[in-house]
Parts: sequence; C-alpha cells; structure tokens
Amino acid sequence: MSDGTYGPHELVAAAVSFAERGFTILRGLYADVALDELQRELEGLQVKLVAGQLPEACGTVILDDPDAVIDGEPFAHYVCEITPVSARARAAVTHPVVVEAVQRLLGPHCWLLEDDRFGVVYQDARPGDGSGYSRIGWHSDAQSGPTLDWWPSVAFTIHLDATSPQNGFLRVVPGSHLGGTGGMPLGFEKVAGEVGVYCDRGDVLLHHSDLWHSAARATDDGDGGIRRHVRGGWYGGTRPAGPHGLDDFVKNARR
Repeated sequence: MSDGTYGPHELVAAAVSFAERGFTILRGLYADVALDELQRELEGLQVKLVAGQLPEACGTVILDDPDAVIDGEPFAHYVCEITPVSARARAAVTHPVVVEAVQRLLGPHCWLLEDDRFGVVYQDARPGDGSGYSRIGWHSDAQSGPTLDWWPSVAFTIHLDATSPQNGFLRVVPGSHLGGTGGMPLGFEKVAGEVGVYCDRGDVLLHHSDLWHSAARATDDGDGGIRRHVRGGWYGGTRPAGPHGLDDFVKNARR
C-alpha cells in the first residue's frame, strides 16, 4: 500500500519502508470480535489494578499518576506486564504476522520483553483535569536506557481505537532513526519534517528504538478523546539473564 500501510502478505515491502523511515503500519491482522474481546479483558484489568487485585508489577508510579481521577473515580492509565495475566493480550502480541515482521527487522533471535521494565503495557490516554496521561513529548525509546546493551528494538503499538486529532496521534520524524538525538526538542515543539501518523482500529504500528516520536493530546475533552492501545517491544541485543529492574530507567519524555 502506497500510504505506508501494509497487509499481512506485504512484509518485504513493509521492511523496506521501515528501514527508510523508521516506522511502518501493518493492517488486517485482527478480527473486530477479537479486538472487542481484548478490549473488554483489558478494561477488566484496569478495574482489578485499581482494586489491588493484580500483581504489584502490573502497576507503575513511574509512568502513571497514582492520583489520577476520571469521572470522580481513581483511574489507571497504565497496566504493565499484561501478557502474564491476559491470554488474549499475549495472543495478540505474538500474532504470527507480527512475529515474522519483527524477525525480518531484528533477526530470528529477537526476543519479547514481557516480565521486566514494564513489559507489554495497556495504555489508556484521555484528556481531563484529573487525567494523568494525555500526551508525551519528544523522545526515542533508546533514551530510556542508554547504558543497556539490548538495543536496537522494534516497538509495537496495537491500536484499539483509531487515532486522529480528536483523540490524539503519534508525531514522528521519518528517517530520524538513522541519526542521533542532537537537536531533539525537550517538549512538544514542532520539528522540521515531522508527520502525523494516523492509525485505524486494529492497526499495528512498528517503530525503531531510535525514531524521534511524540504523542499529541486529544482535542476532544469527552469520550471522543479516548485513545487506547497495547504497546511493547521486541529486542535484538543481549537478553538479560534475569530481571533488570528500573533503577537506571531514564524518564526523559515530558508529559
């Protein structure tokens, strides 16, 4: 597909596009009913997390605001390490087409980060005065662990909501993964050459760990401003022998 979106049988072209631009979109992997079931299961995990019914590793005060409130009730914008507690999430993340795509990009020995350093995460971004997560500033994923030897990685985002200016979208600088981070803004400023990446429900966005990216805040302050997705990463470098932890995690992106 000429717009940078590729079907399950176009992975060679998707890999070429990824190499040039640092990101690509896969479409047509999940049926609507499967997405509905996944969404219900993940919403259930949010409720359980707030109620203290999930393992401690499923929560985070590093990425999330523990005081976040939506509609007058405590709210979790992030549920971490979801694949050990959600069979549907793990099935979606390890979809054969996704696995084949990342192996083309990172090699056959790449590995999925599941039980450490946030693992695979369900993210629920929404606006509002009590929201703890609505946008994120310019960054690259590799900046979160500059001393780690497990890079490069390919981040994946499975979109449970289509994205738009109404509910927010990803801003990227195509080709920025081929250079360094010099000149990267510290906040939300416009960057020369940046583009908006809009995804349909069920799309899988893949992006390189060195790609400059930022997420725009929704313009709709109601339910139309909700943006939900599953996000994680496959890695091509050294796999840790045991849990690495978060002591050296660098939270450099502004919220």
